[in-house]
Amino acid sequence: MSSPTGPASGLPVRMPRPRQSGRHRRPEPVAAPEGAPALVLAVPGAPAPATRSLAEEVISIARSELPGLDVGIGYLDGDDAQYPTLATVLAQNAARRTERYEIATAAGREVAAPEGPAAVVVPLLAGPDNALMRRIRQAVMDSRSAAELTDVLGPHPLLAEALHVRLSEAGLARADRARLFTVATAADGIILATVGGEEAVQAAGITGMLLAARLAVPVMAAALDQEGAVGAIAEQLRGSGSAQLALAPYLVGPELSDGLLDAAAKEAGCAAAEALGAYPAIGKLVLSQYTTALGIAPPQGSPSL
Repeated sequence: MSSPTGPASGLPVRMPRPRQSGRHRRPEPVAAPEGAPALVLAVPGAPAPATRSLAEEVISIARSELPGLDVGIGYLDGDDAQYPTLATVLAQNAARRTERYEIATAAGREVAAPEGPAAVVVPLLAGPDNALMRRIRQAVMDSRSAAELTDVLGPHPLLAEALHVRLSEAGLARADRARLFTVATAADGIILATVGGEEAVQAAGITGMLLAARLAVPVMAAALDQEGAVGAIAEQLRGSGSAQLALAPYLVGPELSDGLLDAAAKEAGCAAAEALGAYPAIGKLVLSQYTTALGIAPPQGSPSL
């Protein structure tokens, strides 16, 4: 039984934890600045429950890194019913910002008028795709809202890490490069598959070099959307001594057309790993693009581009 001076004798007393001092002190939690633009994820590909789940998980990762972040998800091929289009999400976001300002001024609060972008649009793309980026830019213009569009997520070392994990999950690579055990099915040559033409292949090649350093095997990029490209790279790798190949999609997932990866794996005559999906690095890179666009400090532990 408690007394006015504290808990009764014998009960544990919860005391505030003293603040750790010195160089190893834990950083104070960072929250989104008040009035900061929304982070709107631009999702390519045909909308589906799996795509929505993936996008929501990526957004959840970003919000866990920066609490208080205002977010939205817009689909390039949305229907404005279950899957709102990017233009609709941006227009609604801008309208909400104006409404909040009007409500605040009507209540007599001294608030600054909205200025700058109402949203920062981050494409859910690992690498460049000119056709999709043109559509995203058009959607931003169609919304008639102040929004800033960032670049795609890669190339970046965190994407090489994600590719490594996906390959190891499929039994196609060692899970831990620091240990000396081997996997019987581990590939000795990796085809890094992407879409978006030659520019996308070149960008994937940069991440491919990082992946090659992690796995100590040759990695070459190929375009899934160019006929015969995957087969040609497979022949090149085998010609240089690689006997067991693996296909690693340098793709988040929604931008990958149904059946394209299976057809490429069959063309190369090898197994394939899963797309990057909602690997934690994807959410962190989305947030990093957002903070970079605004010129604000990223949360502790987030990647810098």
